[in-house]
Amino acid sequence: MPTVLRSNGLRVVIYPNDYPPAHVHVVGSGWVVTINLIGLAVREAIGCDEREARRALRLAGEHAEMLMNAWRRLHG
Repeated sequence: MPTVLRSNGLRVVIYPNDYPPAHVHVVGSGWVVTINLIGLAVREAIGCDEREARRALRLAGEHAEMLMNAWRRLHG
C-alpha cells in the first residue's frame, strides 16, 4: 500500500489493486477515511468522528490534483 502523502500525523494511501472510482484512504491513529477524488466526498469513515472525517477530506482537497495524478500513475 503506497503512501503518497504524509501530513500532520496522517497518511494518504492508494492501493495498487484497488477499484474505481478514483479514491484514497486517509489513515489516522486508529481510523481510516475513504475519500472519492472525483467530487471530493467521504465514501466511508471507520473508527473516527465527524471532525476527523472533515480533517481527512480537507487534506485530500488541498492535494486533490497530486492525489489524482498518483491514482492515474498506479491505475492507468
